[in-house]
Amino acid sequence: PGVPRHTNRLINEKSPYLLQHAHNPVDWYPWGQEAFDKAKTENKLIFLSVGYSTCHWCHVMEEESFKSKEIGEIMNEHFVCIKVDREERPDVDKVYMTFVQATSGGGGWPMSVWLTPDLKPFAGGTYFPPEDGVHRVGFRTVLLRIAEQWKENKDALLESSQRILVALQHTSEIRVQGQESPPPAKEVMDTCFQQLSRSYDEDYGGFSKSPKFPTPVNLNFLFTYWALHRTTPEGARALQMALHTLKMMAHGGIHDHIGQGFHRYSTDQHWHVPHFEKMLYDQGQLAAVYSKAFQISGDEFFADVVRDILLYVSRDLSDQAGGFYSAEDADSYPTTTSGEKREGAFCVWAAEELRALLPDPVEAATEGTTLADVFMHHYGVEEAGNVDPMKDPHQELKGKNVLIARSSLELTAARFGLEPGQLSALLQECQQRLSSARALRPRPHLDTKMLAAWNGLMISGFAQAGAALAEQGYVSRAAEAAAFLRKHLFDPSSGRLLRSCYRGKDNSVEQSAVPIQGFLEDYVFVIQALFDLYEASLEQGWLEWALHLQHMQDKLFWDPKGFAYFSTEAGDPSLLLRLKDDQDGAEPTPNSVTVTNLLRAACYSGHMEWVEKAGKILAAFSERLQKIPITLPEMVRATAVFHHTLKQVVICGDPQGEDTKEMLHCVRSVFSPNKVLMVTDGDSAGFLYSQLPFLASLERKDGKATAYICSNFTCSLPVTSVQELRGMLSP
Repeated sequence: PGVPRHTNRLINEKSPYLLQHAHNPVDWYPWGQEAFDKAKTENKLIFLSVGYSTCHWCHVMEEESFKSKEIGEIMNEHFVCIKVDREERPDVDKVYMTFVQATSGGGGWPMSVWLTPDLKPFAGGTYFPPEDGVHRVGFRTVLLRIAEQWKENKDALLESSQRILVALQHTSEIRVQGQESPPPAKEVMDTCFQQLSRSYDEDYGGFSKSPKFPTPVNLNFLFTYWALHRTTPEGARALQMALHTLKMMAHGGIHDHIGQGFHRYSTDQHWHVPHFEKMLYDQGQLAAVYSKAFQISGDEFFADVVRDILLYVSRDLSDQAGGFYSAEDADSYPTTTSGEKREGAFCVWAAEELRALLPDPVEAATEGTTLADVFMHHYGVEEAGNVDPMKDPHQELKGKNVLIARSSLELTAARFGLEPGQLSALLQECQQRLSSARALRPRPHLDTKMLAAWNGLMISGFAQAGAALAEQGYVSRAAEAAAFLRKHLFDPSSGRLLRSCYRGKDNSVEQSAVPIQGFLEDYVFVIQALFDLYEASLEQGWLEWALHLQHMQDKLFWDPKGFAYFSTEAGDPSLLLRLKDDQDGAEPTPNSVTVTNLLRAACYSGHMEWVEKAGKILAAFSERLQKIPITLPEMVRATAVFHHTLKQVVICGDPQGEDTKEMLHCVRSVFSPNKVLMVTDGDSAGFLYSQLPFLASLERKDGKATAYICSNFTCSLPVTSVQELRGMLSP
């Protein structure tokens, strides 16, 4: 490429998404005072465009509209244009997405919103095609109509924007009504289970027809429901729903069978054709949920999926300083000479390509069988491609195959006269060859922004996997990432988290000129990660930091009037609403996760006001939890933990002693949703002793590692047998 024709202010930003738009003919501004002042001084409307760097339709709108000189001129003449990376500024995104969803009934990215000079929204949508079509108004037309309205009917627009804002403030408020208390766990759990059960796909797993998202929050809820109803038919069904969904996802095209890890979601019912971007928050949550599936079932299949996800993240999403990158794009150039990117190009295969790469005859199989025959049969490859044209509106996948395990190992082995073990080895060889071939293709864009919240989710994934699979290497990787957060995304002078940092030149880690302060989700997911990391590593320093951050979260975000936490701090005049999210989606909402965090924090510190706060959050969301709990499965799960009281599992023993290790292995291998683990080794100067004086009275029995199960700081009789301990751990 030659010298770019245009360069705008975004060239000075760090966000990969903003940098992607730095050479548009649009005079983009980042979100900030300079743009707001310009809009006021020139009395111009603001056009706000929000997206993220791995968003397919964001790329499409940029290609069609933001790179167009003519559309750029219209935008620059009539509007002050602001670009926002929703992953950097979820606060701005949520305010205006609340407006778009309320006024259009839908939402998504790219988000396009028109604001008055004082930032109040009055019109909005998502993707617009550049020109008018049969069913849609084009972007150019919308721009000109809105500019005309501002000229002709300015007062009416201002009045309408004020009315909209008042309505949004009213409808988005979540607060305790009167004397509400936390809703009863049994009813809320049962209703949530019934609602999920009704939406469950019996054939393919998952909870909708299409599109299908992994939604780990649903699976975590089902595991907890099973743990509390083990002996009932409902409990058995909950477990079956979760494990079947996880198996079907792992077999599906949403799982990258060659490059590991999971794509963002499936466009069809069968988990077959995905949107190909890979997000860090999915890898973190899925590593944790597949670890729980392994704990519960003992089936190595699930442990292998965990290893697969963590291999992908270690190899492709890891910064050398220890942090984790945000995402990999869906679109890439099919070959090194291609002029335009295509969705999925890095991941899909033509049948003839596979035949050329896997021509070897298979000695042990029926005569004439090649590696390609076996591989193509197992992964559903078809000569003309296996993608339904209905799922490929732009014909980007025509003639290509998205790999999906169509058959069990046993059936494929039987078909070719092989043993399952032989087949496994052959498929592994094929995967290695295809991986080498794929490495020669141009890679998709990598978003090297590092976010505190998503790093928190990934640290939990590594820590929980390390504990459940007894893999010390995973625990060490989690600790390395936590140390990265402490160094690059924490300000020791203020005691506060920062939202983001970036891979700079020469692989250094860079920060924006004005760092973005952490949001509620950053605190909540990092605190959860530090608790998970303590339980996996027993390093008390992580516990100490978690409790410090919990105090800071209370100070910055707690709503003393209506209860629960706001997503953002007070005092930013550019944010029109302080919101509380009320839906567990691709990521759990922070208030859902923080209920369990607060209960864990109370167990480790003895601060009972944290238990009280947890109850107040449940009270604030009580109506929603009782009517449509399916929208908050993680908070429903937390309701059960709140009412069942967490068990403090205390092991007295030398952490390096074999008897202590056996007990730890027992605790970590049992799925118990309402326990916290701590180890005391007689070091009375330790942090835990300073927080929990009752620990001083617990000691080893007969010189052996000894376990106590405590509830509200009252402990059971000592236990030295692993079998006995296992029995006491079930909820």
